[in-house]
Order: sequence, then C-alpha cells, then structure tokens
Amino acid sequence: MTYETILFEVSDSIARLTLNRPEKLNSFTTLMHAEVRDALGRVAAEGARVLVLAGAGRGFCAGQDLGDRAVAPGAQPVDLARSVEENYKPLVLALRRLPLPVIAQVNGVAAGAGANVALACDLVIAARSANFVQPFCRLGLVPDSGGTWTLPRQIGTARALGLTLLGEKLSAEQAAAWGLIWRCVDDAELAATVNELARQLAAAPTRGLARTKQAIYEGCSRALEAQLDVERDYQGELGFSSDYQEGVRAFIEKRTPRFTGR
Repeated sequence: MTYETILFEVSDSIARLTLNRPEKLNSFTTLMHAEVRDALGRVAAEGARVLVLAGAGRGFCAGQDLGDRAVAPGAQPVDLARSVEENYKPLVLALRRLPLPVIAQVNGVAAGAGANVALACDLVIAARSANFVQPFCRLGLVPDSGGTWTLPRQIGTARALGLTLLGEKLSAEQAAAWGLIWRCVDDAELAATVNELARQLAAAPTRGLARTKQAIYEGCSRALEAQLDVERDYQGELGFSSDYQEGVRAFIEKRTPRFTGR
C-alpha cells in the first residue's frame, strides 16, 4: 500500500514506520493519523516482531500541524476534544497494546504530541542533539497524547510540572539522565544503534516480551498482591510456549536459542 505522509515496510521481522513530512518536521495531520493507524494495524499481521518508529529529515515530530487546524476569523473553533479522542488517544493506546516491542528512534526535535508519542513507545533511543519539548503551555492547552500520565510517572511530579508549565527544551542527555528515555547516543550512531536493537528484539521470544510490557504497563494501577497473581498467570501461560521450551533446551545445550515468537 502506498502512503502520502508515512513510509512503512516490514523486513526480517522488523517493521519500520517513518513519519514522512520532513518539510513540516513530520507534524501530524488528519491524513497522517489515518495512515499511521492503518500501518499499525498491519504490523503484527505482516509477521513483524518489533516496530521502529522514526521521523524523516531533521526532526522526529513537531506534534500537531497547527495549519491543519487553522480556522477563519469568526468561524467555529476546531473541536480539540474530538481530535484527541479520534486521533491521539487511539494512537497512544495502539503503540502500548502492540504485542511486540516498539522502539522510538528520535532525532532532532520531539515536541508536543510528537514528544509524548515517542514516550508512549517501549524503548526510546535519541540522538545527542535531540530534544523533547512540551509547548502546550504556550497555546493555553494541557499536554495530551498521554503526557500528563507518562511524565510524572517517569520523572516525578516536580520535573513534570517544570517541563509542562515552562515549556523548556529537555536535551536527550538530560532525558536519559532523568530516566525519561532508555538511551542517548551520538548522532552518527543513532541508526546503527536502533538497527542492532531491532535485530536483537526481532530474534527474542516475542510472546514473553509482549506479556512483559503488558504486565508493566497495567501494573501501574494494581496492588502488589494483584500483580503477583498476574505474574503467576503469565508464567503459567508462557511455560507452555515453544519459546520457553527452546530457551531451556538452548541453555542446557549451551547454544544460542532460536526463538520463533510462538
């Protein structure tokens, strides 16, 4: 399928979805949302075992394309609640619910919804020159795309409030130091680092990784005893998987396991 605003391919069990509006810093439009939704619906169906989300050109994503929301003076304002409900909410939930690891490859700016969509991915690898910005305060809005949920949980209330009330840039190095992202690497190493990580995850036991991310994300709202029950149930399920049996055999035979994702 041919897309106008994104690039999408699956090769060697690795899906790559690239936001492709470089002249607009890959900012979201209604069309881009529709194309991203379609591509995400194809990821697992096409046999991918890991997804890489990236941005074309000099930035990851500048958030919402405000030009796509421009209205003439005196016209009816854009219904932002509807936009969030129909576009950003399902996007963030789709990334979190994919039954495989999702890597965000962040270069340049990740601003607004662009930053929070990146943070909705399981692993964020950013170039040293990249930065994360929450500019909603300059528009009289609240952070969306999960920003008010993700930021305080990952970096604490004080830092979350500082970033969102002031709208200052957060460098990739500081984001990594705060635990907001997984790794910050030199710009020249970004693509190679993400490719190696994608290959590693594509060869991993996919079902186990999917249950791991599900347990961690959903565990935020559970008490310890309930979470222990979830861990018990997932172990019981995964203990019958082909990957677990292969992992045990490979350990005993002192060889590299050959996982199939089943």
